[in-house]
Amino acid sequence: MSRKAPRGDIDESELSVSAAEDHAAGPTAVGVSLKRAVEEMGVRRAAQTLLKLNQADGFDCQGCAWPDPSPEHRHTAEFCENGVKAVSEEATRRRAGREFFAAHPIEELHDRTDYWLGRQGRITEPMVLRPGASHYEPISWDEAFALIAKHLNGLDSPDQAVFYTSGKVSNEAAFVYQLFVRAYGTNNLPDCSNMCHESTSVGLAEVIGIGKASVTFEDVDHAKLLVIAGQNPGTNHPRMLSALEEAKRNGAKIIAINPLKEAGLVRFKNPQTPRGMVGHGTGMADLHLPVRINGDLALFQAIASLLLEWGHLDHDFIEQHTYGFEAYAEHLRGLDWDLVLASTGLSRDQIEQAARMIATSRKTVYCWAMGLVQHRNGVANVKEISNLAFLQGNIGKPGAGLFPVRGHSNVQGDRTMGIWERPPAHFLDALRDEFGFEPPREDGYDAVAAVKAFRDGRAKVFFGLGGNFVAAMSDTIVTENALRQADLTVQVSTKPNRSHVVHGREALILPPLGRSEKDIKGGRSQRVTVEDSLCSVHASQGPLEPASDQLRSEVDIVCSLAVATLGDTHDIPWTEFKDDYRQIRRRIGRVVPGCAGYEEKVDEPGGFVLPHPPRDTRTFTTDKDRAIFTVSPTEVLHVPEGRLLLQTMRSHDQFNTTIYGLDDRYRGIKGGRRVVLVNPRDIDTHQLRDGQYVDIVSETDDGCTRTAPRFRVVSYDTPRGCAAAYYPETNCLVSLDAKAVGSHQPAYKSIVVRLVPATPDAPGVGRPEGTATGEPVDDGAETKRHVAPQHLS
Repeated sequence: MSRKAPRGDIDESELSVSAAEDHAAGPTAVGVSLKRAVEEMGVRRAAQTLLKLNQADGFDCQGCAWPDPSPEHRHTAEFCENGVKAVSEEATRRRAGREFFAAHPIEELHDRTDYWLGRQGRITEPMVLRPGASHYEPISWDEAFALIAKHLNGLDSPDQAVFYTSGKVSNEAAFVYQLFVRAYGTNNLPDCSNMCHESTSVGLAEVIGIGKASVTFEDVDHAKLLVIAGQNPGTNHPRMLSALEEAKRNGAKIIAINPLKEAGLVRFKNPQTPRGMVGHGTGMADLHLPVRINGDLALFQAIASLLLEWGHLDHDFIEQHTYGFEAYAEHLRGLDWDLVLASTGLSRDQIEQAARMIATSRKTVYCWAMGLVQHRNGVANVKEISNLAFLQGNIGKPGAGLFPVRGHSNVQGDRTMGIWERPPAHFLDALRDEFGFEPPREDGYDAVAAVKAFRDGRAKVFFGLGGNFVAAMSDTIVTENALRQADLTVQVSTKPNRSHVVHGREALILPPLGRSEKDIKGGRSQRVTVEDSLCSVHASQGPLEPASDQLRSEVDIVCSLAVATLGDTHDIPWTEFKDDYRQIRRRIGRVVPGCAGYEEKVDEPGGFVLPHPPRDTRTFTTDKDRAIFTVSPTEVLHVPEGRLLLQTMRSHDQFNTTIYGLDDRYRGIKGGRRVVLVNPRDIDTHQLRDGQYVDIVSETDDGCTRTAPRFRVVSYDTPRGCAAAYYPETNCLVSLDAKAVGSHQPAYKSIVVRLVPATPDAPGVGRPEGTATGEPVDDGAETKRHVAPQHLS
């Protein structure tokens, strides 16, 4: 299986490599931000937009879910470089109207990169691709809703439809979306959390009773130690650096656990301060542990074993609030240090240095992101970092706790509002009692299961409320071929993307209002709400005139679709919801746990914080009514001779699948994206050379090889045996069945690959972007996961 390469978008021959930077932000970030904002929005529009960004009377950034300070502590410029890029992407003056789609047949658009597609601007009206047609063409909103309703109502079962959601969707839109889908009759509600923090949600729910962070913004400021594992704040959550700087001022130390030494955790030049603009800035990590990919679980267990050996435990917390300590302690006493050192790639001295820092801290916050969870053992990693917190009682007290840092602006809010393919019974009961219908009780499809359902003909209609599902999913070619089997694909999107050109037999694009835009409905200015990584819910209201008078809000789109599809089947006031979002919030207050008085609470400047029993009262709603220590086998992923372990990652010039530009400034990459970062000694061992072009080939348990062609080798400071490359270009290497145990989250961070010299070895275009074959891997190349035998019981 293969598809043509995007042509003429990016000339990789212009790619250049320089030394990685040793700091994040500073005057360069200011310059890049202003340049991007003015280019996309113009001076006046940029000022109008940015002065309202992340303000209490403004709108929430479309980027990451980093929490805002209290209103009285916010800067006039309460945003970061990548926040400016995200806003500029949405508030751009570029337009992709009907003239654009008339000029570009679908065959041509298919050959374009997501970067080129996104640069075309905002979609201005609904578009339809008829069966067998060569071009998208305009369609009225009413006709579009009627077409979707015809497909949905013509299915043999509601379970033949899949309703995907992006984390940028507001709480109001998410609530009415899940309400419509369940009133329609299915729980097929996969969302982007399935791909990013699902292992966190599953792991934390099992051991503390809730899948969310147990800290407040103030806890970060007052922690004595912050452990940051598998996270790159400088690119993915840049405003976090200001909070880390404040913690450093208050005497905190930082441990960074990451295969790469990322600039943001080396030094931060805060552009809000003179020292950040003209001085040296603030040093960040006091210790960097360059852990081998997939070595985190063994590292945490080794640190825990030392805490146990040294007696640095909170015995009162363990006795009063936990379950399973003795079994966990017995596991630690039998730890195989040879396995630990092989798995982590670290020395015992490095591990002991980290353990001493943790042992002497009485207030520790543990932060993590994708680097910890996008593995086969991602759930176990989350449980293991929780074990560390339990040992010293670092949960439910000031300056301490567990902090998964969410990557998308409202992905946590989506789940709170009921976007989940496995809804708990109490939530469905509340929906039934409030709206008078019996919701479906069977679990629905998650993201991986949804692709398999389309591949196998069990699903017929795909509806995507935001996002870029095709580009975000693993096993790119399998995903693309699966979605092509659909009778209808619908994408609610602000700009063109890959999911529009990989389509079903019939396809629709429905353009919504952006978060930065005014939403006038029912004769009043509407506002929406979002939830950040620390359970804080706050209002968001855009200041800009919409990009087109044809745009509709996400709430409007969902409610109008519900009317077209369900009619008056249920006594649900869809029209009332569409015209007055206050009515939605009042229903949220009666249905969603912890949201009583929702409409009134969001009137408070800065919003309100949802309850969190472990954080608030040290109570744990697990099946043991305590925090649960868990025992996970100590593992080491042995990579065969001639192979490397690859992690996918973001460039500094992208957010998820949205590519802002072609420069990864912090890592020294400029003018391209098809690079693979490799340790210089591995380059020699594998008989390659710096700058050489290679095909990246993965070998998976399904007996197939998958190829991402024509990547330039870049000598880089990574652990031996490890490599790194950008997604979505390398998502094609990840088998659909390579997923986390317990959460089914794709394992994007631990891919066994080999690097094969590309032919010809010169820059060029027109290469396949990805291939997959049924060729079995070499017998001698079996990837084995070794487990310490004494822990199998």
